Amino acid sequence: MKNFLKHFLLLLPLLFLVSCFDILDKVNVKADGSGEYSLILNASKSKTRLASISKMETINGKKVPKKGEIEAKINEAARIFKSVPGISNVKTSMDFDNYIIKLSCNFKKIENINAGLDQLKAKNILGKMVPTQIYSHNSAKKIFTRNKINTFKSDYDKLSAADKEVFNNAKYTSVLQFENTVKSQSNSAYQLSPNKKAMKLEGNILDFILQKKQIQNNIILQ
Repeated sequence: MKNFLKHFLLLLPLLFLVSCFDILDKVNVKADGSGEYSLILNASKSKTRLASISKMETINGKKVPKKGEIEAKINEAARIFKSVPGISNVKTSMDFDNYIIKLSCNFKKIENINAGLDQLKAKNILGKMVPTQIYSHNSAKKIFTRNKINTFKSDYDKLSAADKEVFNNAKYTSVLQFENTVKSQSNSAYQLSPNKKAMKLEGNILDFILQKKQIQNNIILQ
């Protein structure tokens, strides 16, 4: 699919010109269901190449986005998130020396993040294939869920060999932190911290695209 990479990689178009980058999303949930959310796109491992690419007009037939275009896209995403009920304290940071971009905010309930992602999709910041209903939390039953997402395999199969290479060394990490102790979980691929209040899932982005690793997890809290 022509625009798959742009849609999949969210807010940093330069990322789909290199294969060595990391995506980290982090959620910190309090006992009352409120918390903090952050998304970090880190291409510092490719900063030398990106610095060279940024001086070019096109590469491999693709237009190279300029700093101002990337900043405008990030700022637009922040404005959209600020307009969503339940979301506050929206912050962005852009380090163009190391190619690290961060979006963070507070939420009253985790479903506010789903609503924010829905708004980004409605405003064409996110592509149609990017999942948005990714979290749910029943505070009364103390169940936090990373929802199952659809496979991107059919879209990946349509990519050219050159575009597929972008995912070869790309990494994804999800970190979940809780005020309450984790009692049990349904996905043992998540590593539980010694104090049982944090969990981490990591792997190659390609493994998640092809569903060799599953994101879905039902977490029961104390």
